[in-house]
Amino acid sequence: MAKRKYFGTDGIRGRANVFPMTGEVAFLLGRAVTHYFLNLKKGQKNKKPLIILGKDTRLSCYMLEQAFSAGVCSQGGEVILTGPLPTPGVAFVTKSMRGIAGVMISASHNSYEDNGIKIFDANGYKLADEIELILEDLIEHPEKMEVKTNSHLGNAKRIREVAGRYVVQCKNALSDQFDLEGIRIVLDCANGAGYKVAPMVFKELGGEVFPLGIGPNGTNINFECGSLHPEKTQELVSQLRADIGICLDGDADRCVIVNEEGQVVPGDVLIGCFAKLLFDQGILKEGHTVVGTIMSNLGLERYLEGLGLKFLRTQVGDRYIMEAMREHHYILGGEPSGHIIFRHHATTGDGAMAALKMIECMRYYGKSVKELTRLFKLYPQVLKNVNVTSKPPLEDVLPIQKELQSVQKKLGKKGRVVLRYSGTEDKIRVMVEGENEKQVSEVCDHFSKVVATHLS
Repeated sequence: MAKRKYFGTDGIRGRANVFPMTGEVAFLLGRAVTHYFLNLKKGQKNKKPLIILGKDTRLSCYMLEQAFSAGVCSQGGEVILTGPLPTPGVAFVTKSMRGIAGVMISASHNSYEDNGIKIFDANGYKLADEIELILEDLIEHPEKMEVKTNSHLGNAKRIREVAGRYVVQCKNALSDQFDLEGIRIVLDCANGAGYKVAPMVFKELGGEVFPLGIGPNGTNINFECGSLHPEKTQELVSQLRADIGICLDGDADRCVIVNEEGQVVPGDVLIGCFAKLLFDQGILKEGHTVVGTIMSNLGLERYLEGLGLKFLRTQVGDRYIMEAMREHHYILGGEPSGHIIFRHHATTGDGAMAALKMIECMRYYGKSVKELTRLFKLYPQVLKNVNVTSKPPLEDVLPIQKELQSVQKKLGKKGRVVLRYSGTEDKIRVMVEGENEKQVSEVCDHFSKVVATHLS
């Protein structure tokens, strides 16, 4: 497959107003998305195709939202501008309102200077690599798209009320035999896309909510708050004697959970909790598969095997997890970062939904977060980022492959090495995992130097 120029691991992302995150590219992408998905709808070419366009709270979202919307209108599409709405909300509303595509303008956990564009199909799923390549070709060759004029031009309208659809959908993820009455919740919305709707979800279910990060000003998204900076939540949970702390990221598609003692719960441990919940509820059965990534901890894999479940690893990125889940009809998957997918409820990671399922665990077992998350120990993991000047296929760099085989032999079945290029930076990530923390650290230091010698 050809290498993508604009799209990375999760949509297009970069510094706002610098290529490729410019108004010009957003306009052409709006045209390309409309053209591509409209042509998939045979027999409906005379109807204006509907596209749902959401965003987070970054200052640059105004620029990119208007540019993308203009591109859709120029290609004969109709745009609904939702205003700030979580990424999973955009995915859900797209399917709910029968749009041909959904678009989210956000750079997730990045600082406000960056921005990005994620695209969903009519069913709320992220696009496959092959479709992204087609869109890139249309961006670079706009002459392939017909020019619309007169009554064939599209229109745009802002409907903020669509957020209510997502709130209802999110609340429905909590089993109807439970509510949140008596649960004290510290909720950090990262001054991002979930700052309005996330508190509504937990309050409407009866929770006592103490919100943080609900005053976005265009530049404070993810700034010393949210999933990357849970310190304030940890402190407040302890002060208020809250039952749980929840930290969302900028587009609210993942979360970090803090237990009642102010300790952060690793994402892989959350996946283990959810697997046990679904297993005990009879939704997951012996022999069923849970999906993670190459970065998922060996401790999680061993724990799931103990439950009688299988574990499948994919590339990093929740869209690859979902692709595997759709292909094989799996129902649970997630990443260490807190992207958790419950396929019977959502088509992408959802931070608020994952937090609700954690509270469901508390209700179902009658235990605290700390008690629930004592399931297993994670293997020591060391991750280093090494700057690179080029990104050749790793299988073609023979000295690295030779050293990789040697190191893997030393670690045996109780450890592993993972190498992967960053999708947004000129870096390679070196991750080493194993039972012995000292050995893991030494191996990672050594292998990082080997990689630097041949790629830097």
